[in-house]
Amino acid sequence: MKKILISNGRVVDPSNNVDRVQDVYVAEGKVVGLGSAPDGFVAERTIDASGLVVAPGFIDLAARLREPGFEYRATLESEMDAAMAGGVTSLAIPPDTDPALDEPGLVEMLCYRAKKLNRAHVYPVGALTLGLKGERLSEMAELLEAGCVAFSQANVPVVDTTVLMRALQYAATFGFRVWLQPIAPFLSRGGHAHDGEVATRLGLAGIPVAAETVALYTYLELAKITGARLHITRLSSAAGLALIEQARAEGMDVTCDVSINHVHLCDMDIGYFNANCHLIPPLRSQRDREALCRGLAEGRINALCSDHTPVDDDGKQAPFAESEPGATGLELLLPLTLKWAERAGLSLSDGLARITSDAAKIVGITKAGHLSVGARADICVFDPAAHVTITRDNLRSQGKNTPFLGMELPGKVRHTLVEGQVMFEG
Repeated sequence: MKKILISNGRVVDPSNNVDRVQDVYVAEGKVVGLGSAPDGFVAERTIDASGLVVAPGFIDLAARLREPGFEYRATLESEMDAAMAGGVTSLAIPPDTDPALDEPGLVEMLCYRAKKLNRAHVYPVGALTLGLKGERLSEMAELLEAGCVAFSQANVPVVDTTVLMRALQYAATFGFRVWLQPIAPFLSRGGHAHDGEVATRLGLAGIPVAAETVALYTYLELAKITGARLHITRLSSAAGLALIEQARAEGMDVTCDVSINHVHLCDMDIGYFNANCHLIPPLRSQRDREALCRGLAEGRINALCSDHTPVDDDGKQAPFAESEPGATGLELLLPLTLKWAERAGLSLSDGLARITSDAAKIVGITKAGHLSVGARADICVFDPAAHVTITRDNLRSQGKNTPFLGMELPGKVRHTLVEGQVMFEG
């Protein structure tokens, strides 16, 4: 590995409360110095970061790479390239592949293939139940040994609450964290948009906020009974956030995240059946969006994620109600975080914390998400002043489905380093 000097950059490291211009020294895949060179350090390559920001590589809590099983939508290679272009160096992978990530061999194969590509670090989230069917528990201990960092049902709810309680009991016994997306299956069944005026006007079947709060209340009650460590994924409503805050006030250990789509968009953005806005959970009201933005800014929502879900063109060109839900987001995580932070009146450091140090805590990563000496040299160098218009041609993801097509967004990644190797230059 080359010794690399990243010179004259504005180093922003939220974990260590650092925001100043200084040099960063990289060797043997690690950060070996900040400000002044270690003894005997001779750079084999220098990256001039004048006018640029040097930050920890971003950590995405929800990135579907579509392998195994959905290679026609995207491939591991295409989505890893997208991650590098977006400065995302660590990815938590939901278990809703085909087959689901419910066997150690599948997890090991995914980790092996990702490591062979030598790009972003992959952190699989294992299936909580076999086949995500909500009937029998997966072998969580074996999945953990194979490389899983947590356990989830993705967006497939467990209907049988007895099974869910047993899963939480098992997870609590061994200290595993369970990631759950709050979806009440019967309240959301057949729905495609937020149950409000927009859905009524467009003639779309609605999904009420109660579909989130009923499920969330159940999850929190069962977690309270079992003592499970719970993370709520992709929160979408003000009422849902209020329930989490109430649980925390009662002493519960519960964290939550929100997607970049839900802090920028609401149900009004569906317009005239824009299928790129067909998401799970649905885009909710403007009031919900503003509540989520405030909660994220104040740290009541712990992290921001892309909820990257590449869909092939055929899946999005169908009528709204028949289209495939999801949006691509890996390459938009940085610009949409910058745009949200600016609107919220936050410092650059506070904004980046939601996709670096705060996200790292949820995944349980200690060697990334910060630029301390000795940390893994996962680094993103970006230009905060550059603006990029989002087009199908400049998205490296195989999925071109995003509500932000045609929009000009701030922030352009110039270099992405993974374990001290330059994996992207733009």
